[in-house]
Amino acid sequence: MPTERNIRTNFAFYPPAEAKDAWQSTLLSLERALRQAFPEPTVEYRTSGIHHIKVLDFEIELAPDVWIDGTAAMEAPDYAYITLTDVTADEAAVFAQWLRDSFAPAPHLVRFSSSLAMANGEQEPWPVPAEGDGDGILAEMRRHIEALDGL
Repeated sequence: MPTERNIRTNFAFYPPAEAKDAWQSTLLSLERALRQAFPEPTVEYRTSGIHHIKVLDFEIELAPDVWIDGTAAMEAPDYAYITLTDVTADEAAVFAQWLRDSFAPAPHLVRFSSSLAMANGEQEPWPVPAEGDGDGILAEMRRHIEALDGL
């Protein structure tokens, strides 16, 4: 999944700010969904050392020989997120499409941000396009990276 500029960053996915419990999910339901969608995922539960809440660490194979790592917290409705670590926009877009189309109860309930955005003071997550294919999501994620890369 190469990009013109293969920038790697962390991407985080969130439900809408005004409805933080909108995904109506738990770590167990996320684990089940990951196991159903991706071959032989690795999953592990632990307590976050920062927030002292239960989180799910996972590693999934997006495509042959393309593995990504993530962490999710969903036990506290006001603190739901899924973070992918050290991924390209291409990789994050594949996951975002799965999250939007197969996990979130409605396509307009997924927002994203990146560590690149946070490092540049951008606090407001961007919406994942509610319609369209993976190319539209990828275009939005690349636009996000390009908008913040030069800051």
